[in-house]
Amino acid sequence: MKNFEAILKQTEQRFFDRSRERNEKAKLIREGKIFQANPPELVEDRLSRLSADSRTAMAIVSEGLKFKAAEPGDFPVAAERVLGTNDLMSIGFFEKGLATSHAVARIQIKTAQGDLAGYGTGFLVSPRLLLTNNHVFESAEAAAASLAEFNYQVSLDGRFKTSRVFPFAPEDFFLTDPALDYTLVALRPDPGLAGFGWLRLIEESGKLMVGEWVNIIQHPNGEPKQLAIRENRVVDELEQFLHYVTDTAPGSSGSPVFNDQWEVVALHHSGVPERDPQGNILTTDGRRWEPWMGEHRIAWKANEGARASRLAAHIKNQRLDAAWQRLRAEMFEAAPPVSPPVPENAPTPTDKPGPQPEVNKDGGMTLTIPLRINISLGGAVSFGTAPAPEQPPKTAPAARPGEDAALREALNELALAEAQVYYDAEADARAADGYYAGIPAGISGTSLFEKLNQLLRSTHRNRIAYKPARYVYPWVDLHPDRKIRSIYSGQVFEPETLIREDFRIDREREAKMREFLLKEASPSPERIAEELALLESQAPYNCEHVVPQSWFDKREPMRGDLHHLFACETRCNSFRSNIPYYDFPDFEEAVMDMCGKRLGDDRFEPLGGKGAVARASLYFMLRYPGEVGDEGQEMQADRLPTLLAWHKANPPDEYEKHRNMAIHEKQGNRNPLIDRPEWADDIQFTLGVS
Repeated sequence: MKNFEAILKQTEQRFFDRSRERNEKAKLIREGKIFQANPPELVEDRLSRLSADSRTAMAIVSEGLKFKAAEPGDFPVAAERVLGTNDLMSIGFFEKGLATSHAVARIQIKTAQGDLAGYGTGFLVSPRLLLTNNHVFESAEAAAASLAEFNYQVSLDGRFKTSRVFPFAPEDFFLTDPALDYTLVALRPDPGLAGFGWLRLIEESGKLMVGEWVNIIQHPNGEPKQLAIRENRVVDELEQFLHYVTDTAPGSSGSPVFNDQWEVVALHHSGVPERDPQGNILTTDGRRWEPWMGEHRIAWKANEGARASRLAAHIKNQRLDAAWQRLRAEMFEAAPPVSPPVPENAPTPTDKPGPQPEVNKDGGMTLTIPLRINISLGGAVSFGTAPAPEQPPKTAPAARPGEDAALREALNELALAEAQVYYDAEADARAADGYYAGIPAGISGTSLFEKLNQLLRSTHRNRIAYKPARYVYPWVDLHPDRKIRSIYSGQVFEPETLIREDFRIDREREAKMREFLLKEASPSPERIAEELALLESQAPYNCEHVVPQSWFDKREPMRGDLHHLFACETRCNSFRSNIPYYDFPDFEEAVMDMCGKRLGDDRFEPLGGKGAVARASLYFMLRYPGEVGDEGQEMQADRLPTLLAWHKANPPDEYEKHRNMAIHEKQGNRNPLIDRPEWADDIQFTLGVS
C-alpha cells in the first residue's frame, strides 16, 4: 500500500476541480430535483433499467417534473415510486444483501517472508477472479504471499463463523492498473469457492444516478465483515469515478459499492481527508494522522470509487494470452448464481431471540445480524487475528445474553486457541530469519542498536489499543497448558476469568464516568482526564506494564505495545506500582510479598518472571529510545547490568517464544532479545535511556 498517500492527493484534486458542478447538483438534490441533477440520457437509462412505466418515465424526462421535498435531503415520494426505492427496506432487500455479501473477502496482505503487512477488502467477480485495489496489490509478487479470507464475520449467536482461507494464484491471472486503482487476480482452484458466489461487473450505464444512496460491504481495518446500508449518498459522477459522502460509514480499500438493487456500481479505493491549516491529514479524533494508523482512522469528508462500467470496459480491452482470456471470459459470459449457496460452515438456526435494531441519533438504525449493518433512510449526510482453523473447537466459552461484541470476540479467540498449535518452532525460526535478514552480520554497539531500532519501528504496523482482555489474555499470554500465570507471583488463572473480570471493570468505569458527567456541569478536558486517571487507579486491569505507564504519560503506542504487557493480578500490580527493578542482596531488609520484594519507592524485585520482564524492558529501550529517563526513578542506567544478568540467567522458554510469535502476527514486530539472546552483549542499551 505504498502509493496510498499519492492516491489521496489525486482524489483530492479531482474533488476540488469539481466543486462548482458538485455544489450545483447538491442544491438540486436538496430541493428534491433529483432528475435535474443528472443528464437526461442517464435518467432515461436509469428508469429503463429499473423497468419503470415508460409513459411516466418519458413524462419525467421530457417535462422535467419537479418534486418538492418535505425536508432537506428527503427523496421525493413520486420519485421513490418511479425508482422503486419505497419498498427497498423490506426483508427481501436484506436477504439479497446478505447473499451478495458472501462474495466479499478480507485480504490478509503478507510479505514474502509470511509476515502480516496489513488488510484489505476484495470480492469475487467470476468463479476464480477477485477484484481489489492496485494499492493493495501493486504486483503479482505481493499477491502471491497473501490470502483471501471468506466468511470472516459474526453469526446470529454472536460467535465468529469459521472462515475459509484461499491462496492467490497470480501466475494464473494478474491484471492491474494504477490509474483506475484496481487489481484483478486469480485464486487457486478450489471447489470451496463455489459456496461464496460471485458478482458481475456490468458495463452498461443506468445503474445509478447522482442523489441516490449506495451500500458498501467491507472489512474495515481487517475487522469482521460489515455492511454500510444507505449511508453514502452519491454527489457527483465523473468520467471514471463516483464521489459519495457520509458522516458515519466510509468505505475501506477494495470494497464493492452497490446500488439498491445490489448491482456493483464502483470499487471503493480512496477519499478526501480532512486537513489542518498546515495541510496535515487529521484523524477522527482531531490528531495528526500518520500512515501507521491505518486509513480507518482518517477523518473523511468524501469517498471515491472507480466506476464499475469503466472497470469492465478496461478489463475487456486488455490483450491477454489464451489461458487468461478464458478466465476473463467467465466474468462477462458466465452467469453468477442467482443466490449463492450458503457457505457450508454457516451457523444452524437456534431458538434464541433475534437481534433488535438500535436507533441512531440521525434517525437511522444499526442492526446486527450475521454482520454489522448500518442503515440510513435519508437525512444528513470504527484486530487482526490469525486465520481460523478449518474446524471449530469442540468446546468454547459461551457468551451470555447482552454481552457486547468485543467480549464475544475475545471469548471466540480464546475458544480458537484450544485448536491452534501453541508454538511452531520451525515456522518461528523461519519468520525470525526473514525478519532480521537486513541486519548485517558482525555489527555491534551503536550500529546494532540503531539498526534494530529502525527495524522495530518500521515493522510495528499495527498500533494496538490497551485492551488486555481483548489482545493479551485470549492467546498472547497463554502458557502451553492454555492457562494464564501472573508474571510476578506465578499464580494460575483461567483466561476466561480474567477476560470477564476486565470487561466487568470496563463497565464499572463507564458507569462511574456517566455518574461523574451527570454531576459535573461542562467539565473541562483536563478535569475529564483527571477523573479517568482516578477511575483507572481505583479499578485497574489484571495487567502489568513492565515499563510503568507513568514513565511515558500513558501515551501510545507505548501503552498498548504487547511486548511489555503481561497478565498480573491487581494486588501484585499495585505492590510493584511504578518502582524500577532491583536485585536485592540476601542480607538487605525488604518487605516480602508473594509478588516479590520491595524497599522504599525505588527498588522492586519480582518473585518470578525475571527473564521475561528483563527482555521486555530491554525491548522497550530499543523500540522507544529516550521515552523514559535516567532520573525520576525511571529506567536508571545503573540498573542495566541487573536486567542483563536476569536475561542471561533465565533464557527464553516456550512460553516467551509463543508470545513473541503471537505478537509478531498481531503487531508486526518482534523482540530481538527472545530471538537472538546473544545480541544482548553487543547492543549499546544506554542509548535507550534519556
